[in-house]
Amino acid sequence: MTYQSINPYDGAVLASYPELPSAGLDAALDTAEACYQTWSALPFANRSAIGIRAAALMRERLDELAKPVTLEMGKLYAQAKGEVTLSADIVEYYARNAERFLAPQKLEQATGEAHVESSPIGVLFGVEPWNFPYYQLARFAAPNLMAGNVVMVKHAGCVPQCALAFEKIWRDAGAPAGAYTNLFISYEQVDRVIDDPRIKGVALTGSTEAGKVVAARAGRNLKKSTMELGGSDAFIVLDDADLEKTVEWAVWAKMNNTGQCCVAGKRFIVLESIADRFLEKFRAALSALKPGDPMDPATTIGPLSTEGALVKVLDQVKRAVEHGATVVLGGKRGEHPGAFMQPTILTNIAPTNPAFREEFFGPVALFFRVKNEEEAISLANDSEFGLGGSVFTRDVARGKRVASQVDTGMVFINHPTWTTPDLPFGGIKNSGYGRELSGAGIQEFVNKKLVRVRSISAPA
Repeated sequence: MTYQSINPYDGAVLASYPELPSAGLDAALDTAEACYQTWSALPFANRSAIGIRAAALMRERLDELAKPVTLEMGKLYAQAKGEVTLSADIVEYYARNAERFLAPQKLEQATGEAHVESSPIGVLFGVEPWNFPYYQLARFAAPNLMAGNVVMVKHAGCVPQCALAFEKIWRDAGAPAGAYTNLFISYEQVDRVIDDPRIKGVALTGSTEAGKVVAARAGRNLKKSTMELGGSDAFIVLDDADLEKTVEWAVWAKMNNTGQCCVAGKRFIVLESIADRFLEKFRAALSALKPGDPMDPATTIGPLSTEGALVKVLDQVKRAVEHGATVVLGGKRGEHPGAFMQPTILTNIAPTNPAFREEFFGPVALFFRVKNEEEAISLANDSEFGLGGSVFTRDVARGKRVASQVDTGMVFINHPTWTTPDLPFGGIKNSGYGRELSGAGIQEFVNKKLVRVRSISAPA
């Protein structure tokens, strides 16, 4: 595969990088394995100091790190800076809390004593996507490095400058060679890495189809894996919601990162009594977005990450219309040069329409009217995905009641699905398995060893 930076705003080729040759991959695996032997034996305070320094460097280099995000995949510059800050927060969070999260847990025993120890397991391999080029790396690398594992990462082919910049942060912070290793490798080499006995665990963030392939390969090798896959999050609006504030959040939920977010609001499920008013305000707000150079603070909608990503979403809209969907807004390529798409709203989407089951990874909102709360829950659950979701209502108790009935990994009330270092992140169904972030995220790739003490006397 090609590792190439292409600016989706103007099509300019910024940089290209060769794939790692076979001998280079062997050397990288050797280095990672050797590093693990020493890194895992370090006192936690030593690893923590490197993590804290890495977070500080990310904040010091905020503009330097944010710029390649915008140039490589088109994210608005303000959002790119926000991602760098969030990533630094994640790194520091684990640097300061990992020791507490992994402290021995005493078990209550009628006789004798017992506890569970948490210890690292070795070299881990991550396959990460382009849509949040630093955040995806931080939430995989930070907990596992602080736990004493070492990590190797194959990043997406369209964000190689971000991949290199994140690796450099760890080296500049004092991490030894092999603690964090970026790999510019082919898909065939991915299989080889997963098969290698030095690799003890595998994590992927990406599409459901990619998850099936990587999880199968890991399973064949009896290796623990975590999968954070696609989503088709329900954005449920109950009839007592604050409509003005809810529409503002709806625009943010749909258009953050130009809709290229696993937990973006994708299915807007609105009770019938307020559906017309919501749709009118939502359409007006999306229509007011201003396309342009994502480096320009005046721009409010940037390009999609690549020309290929744009073509895919346009084809999805075309097929949706062919199967009966109605275009309320947009639906076409943007007039601005580059990989731009008009903000789009589709309605009248029947369960037989392919759009009903697909994930739209772009600025396309699917709009549904429902008669009541029960129908809203039923429609939200009628999906192969189960990553996030949200409920908007003035009645928090009602919101909690609805949230508890939605089959998904995360539900937010009066806020779109989002992420912070101290909240667990992950899904169910075709959205994957395992959790990242919070105290849960550091537990995925550690050995939970039982140690029990009993009297030496044998039974009579």
